Amino acid sequence: MSNVEVRPVEMACDGTAGSRGKVLNARDVPLGGPRAMRVRRTLPQRAQSLIGAWCFVDHYGPDDVSTTGGMRVDGHPHTGLQTVSWLFRGEIEHRDTTGAHALVRPGELNLMTAGRGIAHSEHSTSATTTLHGVQLWVALPERDRFTAPGFEHYAPPVREHEGARVLVFLGSLLGETSLVRTSTPLLGAEISLPPGQELVLPVEPEFEHGVLLDTGSVTAAGIDAEPGQLVHQPVGCRELALRAGQQGARVLVLGGTPLGEQILMWWNFVGRSHEEIVEYRDRWQAERAGTAADSRFGPFPEQWRSTLPAPELPATRLRSRG
Repeated sequence: MSNVEVRPVEMACDGTAGSRGKVLNARDVPLGGPRAMRVRRTLPQRAQSLIGAWCFVDHYGPDDVSTTGGMRVDGHPHTGLQTVSWLFRGEIEHRDTTGAHALVRPGELNLMTAGRGIAHSEHSTSATTTLHGVQLWVALPERDRFTAPGFEHYAPPVREHEGARVLVFLGSLLGETSLVRTSTPLLGAEISLPPGQELVLPVEPEFEHGVLLDTGSVTAAGIDAEPGQLVHQPVGCRELALRAGQQGARVLVLGGTPLGEQILMWWNFVGRSHEEIVEYRDRWQAERAGTAADSRFGPFPEQWRSTLPAPELPATRLRSRG
């Protein structure tokens, strides 16, 4: 998914862990247009830049697409990251400049590696009446951030554990391991808890974790959360405790070892310096115009009728905030 903010804020992100747990509130961001579908964004923010290598969390729906128009995100670029698409309801058509064409469906992982550069589009399908899911980004470490772009699909098995329904789409949890390899140690899992269910997850103490509440109510790591909030648990904990409220709960558990690197995020780019971001933006604009000497982002699919222009850069140098 693209960050379609007209004036995206640059984020210089320190990949070290926080000192104690906290609740991260979301801010509403429109995906563009007069009938814009809105997303709730919990990462990045000044209170917490990353959780492990997870650097971007958008949570949306359930939305009636007859009202919102659904997801209509035309071709746009990415660098230095991986996108993780995960749906609860609906269906999204994905196309990218590696030639990949796939459908995103509930309970199935679509992971796109941008590496040195890629462009993709995301449109909800005509069969979709309700759209509900998350779009997540993972920052690639220095050693892998210029890797070749790519695309993977994975449908994790459903695991039942003490009454809970668990799907592990990245990393390992409760004896289940995803088949998708990652550049840094990561965890990504969907967990549905029946009303009043308590579940204690054994987790890696080297990981920090985030619990995003989708529906219902939950107490995570001793902190009560409302739908759309993200609870952060710092490194050093060998367990992550969840307790569902009277309506049950569905959560995403995200985790990983602190990245330990400074990254700079602006629009859809992850880089390391102001100069890199400027270069990525200029190259994207040139490729859209057909004036680039060569291609960083790959050949545009013939089905694309339009692509998203890059926003204007701020008048000042992109730099650390806070």
